[in-house]
Amino acid sequence: MNQYAVWGNPIAQSKSPRIHQLFGLQTQREIEYIAKLGDEIAFEQQLAGFFNSGAKGCNITAPFKERAFTVADEYSESCLLAEACNTLKRLDDGRLYADNTDGKGLAVDLDRLGWLKAGQKTLILGAGGATKGVLLPLLQAGLEITIYNRTVDKAVILAEKFARFGKIQTACLEDLAGRQFDLIINATSLGLQGKYVELPVSLMASAKIYDMQYAVNMQTPFLNYARDCGSIEYQDGLGMLVGQAAFAFALWENKFPNIEPVLTQLKQEMQSVK
Repeated sequence: MNQYAVWGNPIAQSKSPRIHQLFGLQTQREIEYIAKLGDEIAFEQQLAGFFNSGAKGCNITAPFKERAFTVADEYSESCLLAEACNTLKRLDDGRLYADNTDGKGLAVDLDRLGWLKAGQKTLILGAGGATKGVLLPLLQAGLEITIYNRTVDKAVILAEKFARFGKIQTACLEDLAGRQFDLIINATSLGLQGKYVELPVSLMASAKIYDMQYAVNMQTPFLNYARDCGSIEYQDGLGMLVGQAAFAFALWENKFPNIEPVLTQLKQEMQSVK
């Protein structure tokens, strides 16, 4: 039985063990996948012990994505650009391969919604790790991206880094007044503190809204604000979570699972325990 885990701190809230359990059942793969609490000081040693015990792979979540990146031996292009990994695979020779499947997970969910269209004017809120992890697949799909971040210099550096992959620019809050976007993606972590980026109401009302965070019945602070602004097309990040997990599972088990039934099952289970 192949051994996998998700590492993070905190980690008890993670949906990943349930998602991969459902993937295993669906694909008839016998796997063990558990949540592991990473130690802020000894994380690298924990990870080494995990793979030395025979584990085949793992997922990485906050706050360890950048630290996991440093222990790998080989990298996917998306992982190198993000300088952070959410998926590690032990190769046959014992070396570690690092990938970042967050962007592919977001892209496949936007495609599921019919929101992934070339030329679509897209505003991304935030210039941190979450944004770095998703820019490549979105630009490769032909989205025209504008990054808004409170610290403009950080957004500019990110835009310059990804400019060779497609149309990408930055904007300050004053620049956004009077503009329109087809899609607005919240990649900030403000929702964890019950906060959100307060964009002009007209901007929110006319765009499709996607929040990378997720909650029961899509009750995230940013999506609640979107509804207050009159938005009628909005989605949380649960589909992205299942999507990125599917790409990790395929990397490990050479079998891409069907996302839709697992997403439906997860929604039902979340609603039943609210």
